[in-house]
Amino acid sequence: MNYFNYFTEIEDAFVRRRGRHLLLSPIDWALIESWKEMGVPLHVALRGVETAFDSYESKPRRRTVKSLLYCQEEVEAQFAEWRERQTGAHGGGDATGRDGADAEGGARAAEGNGKGARVEEADALPFPREAITAHLASCRAGVAGARESRAASGGGDELCDALARAASRLADLEKDFAASARPDAELLEGALCDLEAMLDRAVRASVQAELVESSRREAEEQLKPYKARMSRDVYEQTRENLLAKSLREGCGVPRLSLFYL
Repeated sequence: MNYFNYFTEIEDAFVRRRGRHLLLSPIDWALIESWKEMGVPLHVALRGVETAFDSYESKPRRRTVKSLLYCQEEVEAQFAEWRERQTGAHGGGDATGRDGADAEGGARAAEGNGKGARVEEADALPFPREAITAHLASCRAGVAGARESRAASGGGDELCDALARAASRLADLEKDFAASARPDAELLEGALCDLEAMLDRAVRASVQAELVESSRREAEEQLKPYKARMSRDVYEQTRENLLAKSLREGCGVPRLSLFYL
């Protein structure tokens, strides 16, 4: 992820969640630069922005969010948690130990801590680490393949760009997961769902309106036998889910969530 993309990805997330266009102020850009210099990974910064807005929207307030500074506390809190997970299994003193233990005792302690960390990780992850690693690699390959197919067919559009961005961010997630001493499955799933939402928006924008409408009618036809037993909200959400599924499949865009592992 290059320097320019780091800024534009965060700007895009903030403007989208705010609900209307608002140019970032010089202070906002300086804040993003400080995150970049601190080493905040892009996916951590984006998850912090999304979480901050989720919290805001759960308790609507009269004042609107006017600055990225509103997200600062959440982004930096998630970064602190990320750093702790990255180094959690590698902490501790030197080989002899700070309390004067000999090297052999320190080695035994390190071995014991390593076993404990592996047990703790196994308890924390919903799937084996190897399975998640393979899923991330498969997702990246699938997204890259979808981009190559679309580019080869002359589809140099918003979806092609979104697929390239998603592939880059998936590569970052792969590296982060591989390096993490204590991976956070919830944070990873949130980042994957953010990418899916970005791709769904790009798919919808890149598909002809006539195809969207015909796919919506097909979804409504599938739901027709069940509509009377569904609440309005559930019906509309299910219809939109079926529509998104149909459009994604038509564009060859894979699912990324750990649910599809």
